[in-house]
Amino acid sequence: MLHLRYFVAVAEELNFSAAARRLHMATSPLSQRIRDLERELGQQLFDRDTRRVTLTPAGSALLPIARDVLDEFSSIPWRLREATRVQRSTVLIGIPPGLHPELRSRVGTLTEQVRERFELQRWPGNSHALVAGVRDGRLALALARLPFSDPALEQVGVMSERMGAAVPADRFAGRDSVALADLADLAFVAPPKEVRLAYFDVLDHALAEAGVRNRLELTDTGYNGVAEVISGGMAFCISILAPENPIHGYQLENVTVLPFTDFHPRLETALVWRRDRADGDLKNLVAAAREIFDELLTVE
Repeated sequence: MLHLRYFVAVAEELNFSAAARRLHMATSPLSQRIRDLERELGQQLFDRDTRRVTLTPAGSALLPIARDVLDEFSSIPWRLREATRVQRSTVLIGIPPGLHPELRSRVGTLTEQVRERFELQRWPGNSHALVAGVRDGRLALALARLPFSDPALEQVGVMSERMGAAVPADRFAGRDSVALADLADLAFVAPPKEVRLAYFDVLDHALAEAGVRNRLELTDTGYNGVAEVISGGMAFCISILAPENPIHGYQLENVTVLPFTDFHPRLETALVWRRDRADGDLKNLVAAAREIFDELLTVE
């Protein structure tokens, strides 16, 4: 390889002194190395006289070959690193609707931290579907709304968000809070079953116990439909209070969310994974996720 490097330097400079300076060596040893190469190959590579150096036909033929060989040789370190590098696996993390920006930021941090080993992709869905996806192995992790319970799954709480009453803004103009009694003539409307959280069943029971019994059931719609009936003055629902939560993007002009004075609902979010995979193929991913999501965030 050294002899080929010497040859390429002289072939490109067509001057032994210039090539020697480029190679940080003396001219005499360089000339000797070229003669050694010519003797080994059985070919004269340069025509030399006192005025100039030119390539012979054999030298011209060798130059592209030598360059290719040297390029291949130079690529050995990175090619070896690529060949021995641990291959990345593509895995999915479940993301529910209305995920708080801080949790999204932490998902981004996790993605960067594990990128050498895993390509972490986000997968949307309601919490019921995301938990099922973790259980059957389609999802490596998920952020899901509590409550849910499964002995095969492990979970850690990551966020607790205060909830309030989403009400018609015109009927509660100038108010900064509401009591349950203020909602007596409005129907409680929960999101349709297709997108409803299990927690809304808990809320429904708690509201019934508190005397709020009028209900409005929607079908074939989503959060936009809920906002529509609230904006029209027919109903109220329970929604996340913090204005930075993206769930507020579904609200219409005549909808506002006010805190309760006598009711204290909170939406709890957990990170969930399958217990058996945490000690297997996902060990490093779960360990990194637990560290990043270690602190329970409380949002008022």
